[in-house]
Amino acid sequence: MKYSNQYKTITTNRLLLRLFQKSDAEAIALLCNNYNIYKNTLYLPYPYTIEDALKWIKPHLENYTSNKSYEFAITDKDSGGLYGAIALTNNQRFNNGEIAYWIGEEFWGNGFATEAAQAILQFAFNEKQYHKVFARYFKSNPASGRVMQKLGMKQEGILIEHVMKENRYEDLIWYGKINPGENGSSI
Repeated sequence: MKYSNQYKTITTNRLLLRLFQKSDAEAIALLCNNYNIYKNTLYLPYPYTIEDALKWIKPHLENYTSNKSYEFAITDKDSGGLYGAIALTNNQRFNNGEIAYWIGEEFWGNGFATEAAQAILQFAFNEKQYHKVFARYFKSNPASGRVMQKLGMKQEGILIEHVMKENRYEDLIWYGKINPGENGSSI
């Protein structure tokens, strides 16, 4: 993983994580206007429009520069094609943050979420010096949980019927990882 504060990017073997731009709105809307993504995310609207994408993108740069959150487009390092999004919140009071991500359905099963999440985890621990990173997923979406397990995150609990999605209650499964670098090692 290579981080550039100047360009606000993170580069991995296959991916370039970068800030979203207004020009991404159409591609975001095409990927997010998908029921299978909607049903596995907490806050994504459906149907999803270009206006939704523009509204979502608008605060990203300000959030990044104020260290509130870091929301990156997951793109192909060579072609620039958009695969999805990954975000990391910054809870400065508790020195932790939450990872959240989505990948366009046509790109599922290629390891893009895992590769991007590993980069964000390294960014959180090595660049931002977080003590802990956590993530959560709907019990009905075990693929998201497998990403967390591949990151070495540990299940910390299940919030039973914690949120309502489409008139049914969903369990949220909570995972977390403590910064291993705080004990003199690195991830």
